[in-house]
Amino acid sequence: MNRFPTLVLAAALAAGPAVAADAPAKAPAKKPAAKADSSLKADQDKVLYVLGAVMGQKMAAFRLTESELEVIRQGMTDSVLNRPLKADVATYGPKIDELAKTRAKAFAADEKKREKPLLDKAAAVKGAVKKPSGLIYTELKAGSGPSPKATDKIKVHYQGTLIDGTVFDSSLQRKEPMTIALNQVFPCWTEGVQLMKVGGKAKLVCPSELAYGDGGAAPKIKPGAALVFEIELLEIAK
Repeated sequence: MNRFPTLVLAAALAAGPAVAADAPAKAPAKKPAAKADSSLKADQDKVLYVLGAVMGQKMAAFRLTESELEVIRQGMTDSVLNRPLKADVATYGPKIDELAKTRAKAFAADEKKREKPLLDKAAAVKGAVKKPSGLIYTELKAGSGPSPKATDKIKVHYQGTLIDGTVFDSSLQRKEPMTIALNQVFPCWTEGVQLMKVGGKAKLVCPSELAYGDGGAAPKIKPGAALVFEIELLEIAK
């Protein structure tokens, strides 16, 4: 589950509040494709630019508007230049997490609504089985070995994608299988992998409630996002 680093937020909010990946119920205007900035000629300028980009990623859950970013810029400028602050950090600093949670929750609700037709479509595919939890399970290749228990360690190859097909994680691309305790992953895996047998492959479509939930995992996984995994169960590890 995503957690925003408090120190980075504090630094960014000593500079003002911020936002990033996704949060309000209203979808933001589509951003134009990024263009190379010829003004970033010196390495130091590029480092400073990336500092700003990293701070923006950490503040993704706020989903800021242009006018809110301007307020943040004012706060950052006043803080960095040691000017008097226009709002008391001790009073308003504790409200940052509340703002982030409120916006993330609103965005997550919007994301779930947008993805519902895609989940319904996945559940209707031949061979797919929708479980009471919401997990959509499809066997891709039958295994012949034993099935793991929730307390077992498993060795798997897998690929994780967003519901639109965008890959966000893949042991196949790393060319290295993963070994992990089945009770140390999110519920979608704990439930779904127990349905498999060693040597088998399966597709798990995981609603957000069984994955990263309303928090998401910035910057790649939005609040409320459904995830899709193709998993090959290589062995039950000793």
